[in-house]
Amino acid sequence: MVKQQQKLILSPYMKIYELVVPKHNLLQQMNELVDFGFIYEELINKYCLDNGRNAVPPVRMFKYLLLKSIYDLSDIDVVERSKYDMSFKYFLDITPEESVINPSSLTKFRKLRLKDMNLLDMLITKTVQIALEKGIIKSKSIIVDATHTKSRYNQKTPRQALLEQSKKLRRAVYEIDGTMKEQFPNKNTEDSLEKELAYCHALLSVIKEKAELCSYPKVREKLNLLEEAVKDDLEHIETSRDADAKTGHKTADSSFFGYKTHIAMSEERIITAATITSDEKTDVKELPELVRKSRVTGMEVEMAIRDTAYSEQKNIETAQDGGYELISRLNSIITQGNRTKENEFEFNKDTGMYRCKAGHLAVHKYLDRRKKEKKNKNPRMFRMKETSSVVCWAG
Repeated sequence: MVKQQQKLILSPYMKIYELVVPKHNLLQQMNELVDFGFIYEELINKYCLDNGRNAVPPVRMFKYLLLKSIYDLSDIDVVERSKYDMSFKYFLDITPEESVINPSSLTKFRKLRLKDMNLLDMLITKTVQIALEKGIIKSKSIIVDATHTKSRYNQKTPRQALLEQSKKLRRAVYEIDGTMKEQFPNKNTEDSLEKELAYCHALLSVIKEKAELCSYPKVREKLNLLEEAVKDDLEHIETSRDADAKTGHKTADSSFFGYKTHIAMSEERIITAATITSDEKTDVKELPELVRKSRVTGMEVEMAIRDTAYSEQKNIETAQDGGYELISRLNSIITQGNRTKENEFEFNKDTGMYRCKAGHLAVHKYLDRRKKEKKNKNPRMFRMKETSSVVCWAG
């Protein structure tokens, strides 16, 4: 059961926040700037409203996840830090003496309450709305680009993932005590997940016996990550090939396994929209969707700025129909293509057709299949305009 209610926090220790959390602190600024009530509205249908014990407020749970993401912490470590970090407690809207949640509650919230949630679009929309309200976004143009995002799974087997995590843990230990190498169990050399799991259990047992060693944050965090992977019934280490990720290419000689993130941002460098595609997809198809999403956030889009890759004919037509201007250098495939008489014809962006020196526009296409003697050569595409006295060819 979840309740939305305003509570007056009474504690003799609230003055501590004024003393130890500075005004310029990131978390304090976020608390003052953002009304997180929208989280409750988004998640209300994920809770039972008429039975069960009271749940931890969803806004607070969401803030835990924000802290986890901002500071790159595991579920266990973000809860642990919330016990003593006053800026964390202030951000979570709990009193200095109040206890924190159990880490398992955060794990369940992340897996069950946020399942199938389109968090990226929701957070981007809220960010843009705040920027518009505060007068930060004044421009009416967006800059569009794409970047490669490496697949989280990266084609690793479960055993390879365990190998990598255990290696990071050993490395953290060696930086503090190099003699621990003699006490560690023998590494597994067989291609067996069961034996790798047994080795990880033995490694964890040896390190956990050294309380002084585990007191170091960099060791404890790596230990927690490996322990979660092992205990969670292989859920976090099922890292075989990602079915959704694809192999793309940055250059002709290099490949990349993962995704492509397409981003639109305002001139003030505020991200206004994002889409995710598999890495082999081209950038050009995402422009209309990025413009649409940017407008959904409340931003006025009168201009889209992009490089040559986006200047295909369909994007030019979509921009005209959508009421915005596309600023992009025309691709040479459009302006020139494989034409033998490139100086006699030019591409007219407004009409989307070629034009000869006499001013005639091409309106028809056909394939030249005459040169069949040339193997492995695609038929040439021609555009032409016929008049009573002249035929203009743009081959």
